[in-house]
Amino acid sequence: MFRYIIKRLLLMIPTLFGAAVLVFVLMRMVPGDVCEVRMAGFGAFADQEAIDICRENLGLNNPLLWAWPWWDSQFGQVMWGYLTLDLGESMWTGKPITHEIGLRFQLSLQVAFMATAVAILIAIPLGTISAVKQDTWIDYCVRTFSIAGIAMPSFWLGIMIILGLLITTQAWSGTPWMPPIVYVSPFEDLAGNLSQLIWPAVATGYRYSAVATRMTRSALLEVLGEDYVRTARAKGLLERVIISRHALKNAMLPVITIFGIEFAFLIGGLVVTEQVFNLNGLGKLFVESVLTNDFTLTQQLVMLVVVIFVFMNFVVDIFYAWLDPRIRYA
Repeated sequence: MFRYIIKRLLLMIPTLFGAAVLVFVLMRMVPGDVCEVRMAGFGAFADQEAIDICRENLGLNNPLLWAWPWWDSQFGQVMWGYLTLDLGESMWTGKPITHEIGLRFQLSLQVAFMATAVAILIAIPLGTISAVKQDTWIDYCVRTFSIAGIAMPSFWLGIMIILGLLITTQAWSGTPWMPPIVYVSPFEDLAGNLSQLIWPAVATGYRYSAVATRMTRSALLEVLGEDYVRTARAKGLLERVIISRHALKNAMLPVITIFGIEFAFLIGGLVVTEQVFNLNGLGKLFVESVLTNDFTLTQQLVMLVVVIFVFMNFVVDIFYAWLDPRIRYA
């Protein structure tokens, strides 16, 4: 198992390097100039001399791919920044990118964890029950519940949750409920933190769980038809033991893949949901960096998501090897 983990870690290095090169090249191909936006704003006029000075200060006049010494090029500066863990400064605000991301990463990470927890608590039990009770009214109810989650956008569900809470609290106490605006760390005020993040986690986790529920049901039904399950039943094992110890563990391989991919997506992909619940997360920062043509910040955000995706794939691979030893031996 240790050799398998080391091998997977080494494979992450060329993947991240290739992603860094691709993101760097693509970001330089995007039209727009952050200096024009900074000097003139949107739709106004800026002096060309002021724009040239801005580009010189930001290093945009440096060679793109090659210079001597190599770290004088834009690509060399980016790669050296990755090696020294220095992501540079935002072209729009002038603040360190680690500071800009750090303000929002904690919130987005917590929402992703909470939404994943909600999805797991819903998907695995319901998917298991639906497979065990195949073609019964319970199965039909679970399938309807999951299909509704797939068809229902999470931001629309978030709006319905807010409206429902507004109407309910207005009727009960006379004071309508409103979600907190300022993010509070759970280590400072757990109640205040949950009151802000529990509903976006539920809205996102429900849709997230719908796909996982369907996958759990399909995978478990396939496993329940295997020979070793019939052999276990012929030996007289309890159905609960067969499901929990034998069938469900093998059925979890595709379900874990869904959980891993969706968790990585939740880090920076909840743009509309963050707008609905007024959350200042990474998704909102993505939009702001694109609107201001701050491609340095955009590039680092994209690379952050790439790192999270690669890391989650690594975690999924480790779970694969733990659930099925044949994978790591192969």
